[in-house]
Amino acid sequence: MGRQVAISILGAFLLVACSTVGLDERRAASARVAADAGWHRLNLDAGTFVLAAFVPPELRRTDTLRIYIEGDGLAWIDGATPSFDPTPLDPLALRLALRDPAGAAVYLARPCQYVSGAERRGCEAKYWTSHRFSPEVIDATNLAVDRLKARFGANRLVLVGYSGGGAVAALVAAGRHDVARLITVAGNLDHDAWTSDYRLSPLSGSLNPADAWQGLAGIPQTHYVGSKDRNVGEAVARAYAARFPPDKRPAIIVVPEFDHHCCWVDRWPALFEVRPAVPTVSKVLDGVAR
Repeated sequence: MGRQVAISILGAFLLVACSTVGLDERRAASARVAADAGWHRLNLDAGTFVLAAFVPPELRRTDTLRIYIEGDGLAWIDGATPSFDPTPLDPLALRLALRDPAGAAVYLARPCQYVSGAERRGCEAKYWTSHRFSPEVIDATNLAVDRLKARFGANRLVLVGYSGGGAVAALVAAGRHDVARLITVAGNLDHDAWTSDYRLSPLSGSLNPADAWQGLAGIPQTHYVGSKDRNVGEAVARAYAARFPPDKRPAIIVVPEFDHHCCWVDRWPALFEVRPAVPTVSKVLDGVAR
């Protein structure tokens, strides 16, 4: 029995070690991505949490501000062990923001990403696992969006969310009246369908964007999905769109050969400009994939 306990303790120690090893490197990697582009960091007091943002120094004021919201990051070490810190290995939403074709864009991290010390307030593992889209998370993100909007004197917003950030962007948009457009990339737009399809534990403490469809029906939307995405596939986006009346269904654009990570950043300027003429028709986009 003593040996088994020792092995269990060692296993637990190794999992914690794996969850913390590379944390400084993850935080530094994102800082380098932003710094290489000349962007600087803001720490936004968002009530329950402090949210990190990166903004371009040349951006002073803009009528329409584009806010890119990060994905879930490193939420889990394995199928049963939450990460100690959800800072992403690859800040894909940040890299999308840096390639925004208009330039009036900023980046907003999710709760507990990139922050340390006293700025990690409220950072319980549930907020990047079962409660990743909880009311507390959405309220904090909404407050951070307010602060960014005020800082740049914006009147309107375009919200762009990657992966789980797509769910956050949709839930934030559903409660606002200043969102001119909602865009998601590989977005988790119906987490009930997602957990069911992928046989995952339900996100018991999370709001579901699909349930908020009435607040989103009047907002122009474009939802991009990679044809080879095995993390959040096309069926999730279609389950979300099916909640809308036939004449209000948002556009789902399936991009051939793309998966959850490849090759959104390389093709982003062209993808961003795509505006389906008939928003109720899902379509496959082939030209920009090449």
